[in-house]
Amino acid sequence: MYVIIAGCGRVGSELAKLLSREGHNVVVIDKNQSAFNRLGGTFNGVTLLGNGFDLQLLKSAGIEKADAFCAVTNGDNSNLVSAQVAKKIFNVPRVIARVYDPRRADLYKALGLDVISGTILFAAMIRDKITESRFSSYLIETGELGVMEIDTKEKFHGKTVESVNIPDECLITTVIRKKGVILPRPSTVLEKNDIVVAVVKTASLNKIRKYFELS
Repeated sequence: MYVIIAGCGRVGSELAKLLSREGHNVVVIDKNQSAFNRLGGTFNGVTLLGNGFDLQLLKSAGIEKADAFCAVTNGDNSNLVSAQVAKKIFNVPRVIARVYDPRRADLYKALGLDVISGTILFAAMIRDKITESRFSSYLIETGELGVMEIDTKEKFHGKTVESVNIPDECLITTVIRKKGVILPRPSTVLEKNDIVVAVVKTASLNKIRKYFELS
């Protein structure tokens, strides 16, 4: 993929290094030359000095062939403008904007942008650790659902996934075994030492704890 990242702070630089290591073509834009030091000596992408909403700079970055554009600067306004330019003017297929202020998240979404709010994610992660360490609601946009990792008890061994699911409350999506990871069918039989990953309703957490005998 050809990815342009506006912002070379902690998030932008780590994202750039991850994508670069995976073999993607990466261009990083930042208005401060010293920010590129975060990329280290092994980064093999391109760095450009300037703003992520500068039309000429974006053209020189190759935005017309970009598969994705990520606006991850430290300023919500800059991210909004950059993301809008990428989406509306250059028609980049995938545009993602980072937002600090949770109140602006809905505005960004209304404009058709994919939004990542670190504030919301971090708060949700802490909440999950407090209420149920196995549960991760931040992996799904709606707060009504979450993902839960569950060690199966002996009473479930030999039963099918379909028989263990709780309709409208708990759906097993993955079975983790020593010999590999399985995307189960309804007829998949659970075995000893299986760990299952399930999509669960947040409101049903207490019921699911009791059902799976979680301490």
